Amino acid sequence: MKLYFIRHGKTEWNLEGRFQGAGGDSPLLPTAIEELHILGNHLAKTRFDKIFSSDLSRAVKTAEIINSENQFPQEIILKEELREWKLGKLEGAKWATVAAVYPHQMHAFRHNLAQFDHSLFDAESVYQTTHRVIHFIKSLKYLEAENLLFVGHGANLTASIRTLLGYDVGNIRKNGGLSNGSVTILETTDFEKFSLLDWNNTDHLENLDTVNL
Repeated sequence: MKLYFIRHGKTEWNLEGRFQGAGGDSPLLPTAIEELHILGNHLAKTRFDKIFSSDLSRAVKTAEIINSENQFPQEIILKEELREWKLGKLEGAKWATVAAVYPHQMHAFRHNLAQFDHSLFDAESVYQTTHRVIHFIKSLKYLEAENLLFVGHGANLTASIRTLLGYDVGNIRKNGGLSNGSVTILETTDFEKFSLLDWNNTDHLENLDTVNL
């Protein structure tokens, strides 16, 4: 079975450099909506047996756009488990502002989650945010399906996918995070071992300028 993971399109808060987390939300940018239609067209011939999305509006809108372009549209199933990392006091704050006060912690959040102290911000731990996603994914083990689509969030999906692939906490962010509107694909036969087929792919945007013409 193939598992497709898509990070939601770029939002106003993404543009402003603000943490959104599970408690914050902001609208998709007009350019992001255009890019998501291109992504949907890129995936149009892929028949998804199920489409799951975080219930936060930026993810729901992303899922709706992709589904609207698909030749085999499905009902979108909203799941709280796919929400972004709960970041507590960080939500709504600008990255640069927090980094000025907590430089080590922000470096850890971006590069080495083993050193990130979630308790400073009343945030979820790495285990808490990944466990809820992984527990949900593994609950789908007995579905009769070939392709599943999950629409979620950058920090949470990066950590959850890397954990599924066997990375330890300190190396989860080794290859960076997921870009807005990117596609990552895993494959599994038993929902215990997962292999990476594609990571953070945004090739569908290579010809964006041509499309705009």
